[in-house]
Amino acid sequence: MPRTDVTFPSGTGSCAAWLYTPTVSAESTAPATRPIVVMAHGLGGVKEERLDAFAERFTAAGYLCLVFDYRHFGASSGEPRRLLDIGRQREDWKAAVAHARTVDAADPDRVVVWGTSFGGGHAIVTAADDPRIAAAIAQCPFTDGLASSTAVPPLTSLKLTARALADALGSRLGRAPVMVPTYGEPGSTALMTAPDVVAGMARLLPPGADCPKDVAARFALDIIRDFPGRQAKNVACPIFFAVCERDSVAPPRPTQKYARRPRARSGSTTPATSTSTSARTSSATSPTSWTSSPATCPPPEHTPGTPVFRGRNRHAPLPPPCPATTSLATPC
Repeated sequence: MPRTDVTFPSGTGSCAAWLYTPTVSAESTAPATRPIVVMAHGLGGVKEERLDAFAERFTAAGYLCLVFDYRHFGASSGEPRRLLDIGRQREDWKAAVAHARTVDAADPDRVVVWGTSFGGGHAIVTAADDPRIAAAIAQCPFTDGLASSTAVPPLTSLKLTARALADALGSRLGRAPVMVPTYGEPGSTALMTAPDVVAGMARLLPPGADCPKDVAARFALDIIRDFPGRQAKNVACPIFFAVCERDSVAPPRPTQKYARRPRARSGSTTPATSTSTSARTSSATSPTSWTSSPATCPPPEHTPGTPVFRGRNRHAPLPPPCPATTSLATPC
């Protein structure tokens, strides 16, 4: 499956991305247009941190994939480096969707947004803001800033706040950013310090990769005031929540609450019913269940409801590849 390096404009800068294109055999005929999946990472993440594994499985099932880095991160433009600005990142999502609609062979009305962790929250907001989005997937999404902030030990929270205030003040005085690690051992001053974080993050880093794992500390002042899950009720397209039952970073209860609220498309008060306890099984009886691998594939048909997949933890192995029977004619 060919992968091409591309860029697209966003704000006053540009985002770097990979464009994956399905391989068409000599014996088959390529469809005139295909659905395209727009993908981005979570807190401080870049596309090299295992997003290629997901994109390759989507592409193997016949989807185009646009995998991008936020401005200030990875190969994208933006100074200072590793400035995590929530508003700018959501601008990048909108710019990525706009670019995806111009890709050769992409169907502009079959754009799927896929985000993981902090990017999962961005995917929810992007789908809520754009009624043309065909489907959304939020994998172990960040949905509630207060819940995530209160999961941080109090002493660590105080240290983070001190650094954040110093960084915010310094930025007004033209000083270089005060940085804070995105993750660390329990007791360290980092944004994520749960016992399983270091081992889990190490599994995402490719061998020999140079992926700095710190961000401008001022972000800690913003995250507590961000509630992307509240926008789930405004999502008109089918949306899939992959919720980790033992998530040490993004508490699952707020996400389940947001996922089960009535949504704009149907106004139904019926809670989400498609659930699972491992990455390898899904409900076969629920009318809203998906028949494909839940963490990687959009639903093969346009079905009502808001499926929720409850996995064990955010560092579980990748699910199996999409089945060969996934429909590309009406995937969303």
